[in-house]
Amino acid sequence: MLFEGYSTEGFHDEMFDGDGSPRSYARLLFERITSVGDAELRRYQQAAEQALFRMGITFNVYGDQAGTEKIFPFDIIPRIITAGEWSQIDQGLRQRVHALNIFISDIYGEQKILKDGAIPPDLILTAKSFRQACIGLKPPQGAWCHITGTDLVRDKDGKYYVLEDNLRCPSGVSYVLQNREIMKRTFPKIFDHSNVRPVGDYPSHLLKTLQDIAPQGITSPTVALLTPGIYNSAYFEHAFLAKFMGIELVEGRDLVVMNGYVMMRTTKGFERVDVIYRRIDDDFLDPHTFRPDSMLGVAGIMDVYRAGRVALANAPGTGIADDKVVYAYVPKIIKYYLGEDPILPNVPTYVCWDDAERKHVLENLDKFVVKAANESGGYGMLVGPHSTAEQREKFKHAITADPRNYIAQPTLALSRVPVIVDDHFEGRHVDLRPYVLYGTDTFVLPGGLTRVALKKGSLVVNSSQGGGSKDTWVLSC
Repeated sequence: MLFEGYSTEGFHDEMFDGDGSPRSYARLLFERITSVGDAELRRYQQAAEQALFRMGITFNVYGDQAGTEKIFPFDIIPRIITAGEWSQIDQGLRQRVHALNIFISDIYGEQKILKDGAIPPDLILTAKSFRQACIGLKPPQGAWCHITGTDLVRDKDGKYYVLEDNLRCPSGVSYVLQNREIMKRTFPKIFDHSNVRPVGDYPSHLLKTLQDIAPQGITSPTVALLTPGIYNSAYFEHAFLAKFMGIELVEGRDLVVMNGYVMMRTTKGFERVDVIYRRIDDDFLDPHTFRPDSMLGVAGIMDVYRAGRVALANAPGTGIADDKVVYAYVPKIIKYYLGEDPILPNVPTYVCWDDAERKHVLENLDKFVVKAANESGGYGMLVGPHSTAEQREKFKHAITADPRNYIAQPTLALSRVPVIVDDHFEGRHVDLRPYVLYGTDTFVLPGGLTRVALKKGSLVVNSSQGGGSKDTWVLSC
């Protein structure tokens, strides 16, 4: 009964073909769902929500008046990706992250790509995320971005596209791990027969990536995770990752620079820290180098970093590669450094600093999704087809006043998945955020965070905008 009346409505559905029959790789799941009965399935959903509540899986919404923390909504019907589809995604992500690391190194080094005219120099040198203080830095092993979360979407043609890169402090991987634990309890028999690739070893891969970048001569490095504190939207994740890696969770006030090293206050006195997984932005990292009014960072930490006595992940300055305007040039970046065509294409993108492209965008605002270069979480965005005349006028003025700050993309028909709504299923749009660890080795977590736009018809999947999540099953064969 739950699937009675379910329609793909012309969208690519992750579970059903256009004729309404379950896709071959989802048939086992479909049969299991329809065999347990409606009441039992709803009981599974309620049990999963109660488990998430008990586990305290939360996020914060800035400016929300109802309370500081919210439970992250979760739907128990997983999204399935075949082994063949994943192979292409895996290769495409490795290619992209590799090229972006070379790009960042070049930007803070010789700037060959700018001198050769492959990217307009003004575009980079005027970017808000470009850090003059990072010119000449040499991160360990030449790796700048160690942890990446790349957002992918699927259009109505069933093809995957890169929607944006997140190379500063990508969040959400803790929900991937917790969702999997919930699903193992909900559908244990299907896991036994579906050859779903595991994700539970991510914390150990992350810890190894961090340990590998320790300063030279340190064989048993002390690693810590630096958080802005409990009011940050991803604080749950910071605490979760620190716990599962077995490292200290620290705030800026817990650290101090002494005698040329970063030291951590402990109950036994000061202890040297060798590697810091920092989950705070560049601006707040060091008041001596970046924002002088920062109360979140550690005064002098950049001096220790430059001296090679502490490693930071991701490296300061990495944000230049996830500026949404720079994103538009990633296919050129891949071609320039690797001599290859992108395995994963970008969503077609208009950059508003270009006069002709800006004119086209301003004349067709009702057809585009407009994004600000350095916003995230669904903020600073206009979804043209769902916007009001007043909202479009506001964005028209904003784009005209600061064209460098905006891009526009056509509204895609994002793929959908079935979601339990009361006593039936309805289709909801999704994206996918896989996670890549880059260092001595490159590790791509098989799956990632499937975010769901739980509001009917909405294309915005961000948790801060009413989105939820699903478990993502990558099949091994």
